[in-house]
Amino acid sequence: MKKELRKKLLEARDSIGPDTKTEKEAAIRERLYATFAFRYAENILLYASFKSEVATFPCIQQALRLKKTVVLPRVDQKNKILRLFKIDNITGLEAGYMGIPEPKAVKRNKTLLSNVDLVIIPGVGFDIHGNRLGYGAGYYDRLLQKGPRVKGQGSVKKTTTQPVLIALAFEEQIVSKVPGEEHDVKMDKIITEKRTIDCRRK
Repeated sequence: MKKELRKKLLEARDSIGPDTKTEKEAAIRERLYATFAFRYAENILLYASFKSEVATFPCIQQALRLKKTVVLPRVDQKNKILRLFKIDNITGLEAGYMGIPEPKAVKRNKTLLSNVDLVIIPGVGFDIHGNRLGYGAGYYDRLLQKGPRVKGQGSVKKTTTQPVLIALAFEEQIVSKVPGEEHDVKMDKIITEKRTIDCRRK
């Protein structure tokens, strides 16, 4: 079921025309920048967008302009996990797993999820309850399941042990139900070009 849904949603996302995609992305960014979580986060884990994903390079640049610490993931294929590295700019990224832009593995820039206030998460599909359909490799699932999450958590505070999780998606990626397991980590918010979905209230 997941395989068929993933294929359908990827085709829908890929079919969005370039001009329409640019307009949608601008609206998504505007909504993201307006959130409490983005405005007050000091350390943000973003991802380098790939193919037809919501473009995140403008988000990375905006966060850097605001003097926030920006973190990007790097795939450790041997151990099947994501390792996190701080970046100062986007010019130093290199092609990594599947050709996805990644930060260089510089030891002094290495950091942990526990240091992050906000995570911007990629995905293939989502439902309004915060369930996420990924690409099938499980990298983000393993990263986010390392520590317990408090149900209903979503504000940025120094005392939180887990970051706020926000997914960026086009409306074409929102479905009525994403199949999942009880232990799956849910998004706190999903931002599309038309709405900001507060999954904690659903």
